[in-house]
Amino acid sequence: MPRRFGRRRPTTYLLGEPVGEYPAYAPESQRGRVLRITEIGEPVLHAPARAVTEFSTPELARLIDDMFATMDVAEGVGLAAPQVGVDLRVFVYDLTDDRGDRHVGAVVNPVLEVGLDAEPQTEDEGCLSVPGAYVPLARPGEASIRGVDQHGAPVQLDATGYLARCFIHEAQHLDGLLYWDHLTSAQQADALRQRDEKRAEVLANRREIAIELEKTPAEYPASPAGGR
Repeated sequence: MPRRFGRRRPTTYLLGEPVGEYPAYAPESQRGRVLRITEIGEPVLHAPARAVTEFSTPELARLIDDMFATMDVAEGVGLAAPQVGVDLRVFVYDLTDDRGDRHVGAVVNPVLEVGLDAEPQTEDEGCLSVPGAYVPLARPGEASIRGVDQHGAPVQLDATGYLARCFIHEAQHLDGLLYWDHLTSAQQADALRQRDEKRAEVLANRREIAIELEKTPAEYPASPAGGR
């Protein structure tokens, strides 16, 4: 029997605005270079980032392109500038939510507001700067981001669920706060154990994906650069 109504088609939202056809990899990712992702313990990850004061510059555009490419090669859904060694308040994201909708964008100078009245949601969470480690973590189920795009135009994004978790995670990176900082001592020890077991495999996979995408892979030290 035919459906009375057609199946809902997923929508792609670019900085919160619906768009039509969109490539599997964002145009920024296609242009960008793959950079090394900094690892827990490196100072740039543990200090507040600086506000961006100049917009529409080639340098900012190149940073965003490189962040998208680096995120995609690492199979991430979000990446903050300190994770590529740059202490600026910028993050990028590209994820599919629970409804099947895709959300893509780059936010500059974001200000995070969490929904304190929303029911917290606990899910396994990881970080590209702690490769291979996932730990259950409760996060607020709603969040909003106010900031600007790379040209200085205002951006307002409201999110729930997985998208809210991503926004909270990435915005906190810009304050020098990692998901790691929300974990108990036992959870931190477990995260490091997972990282030590899986890091080599994760980095090898990043290298393979970069080559498949015809990009030069990033080079990583044999041991975590952060020393933990």
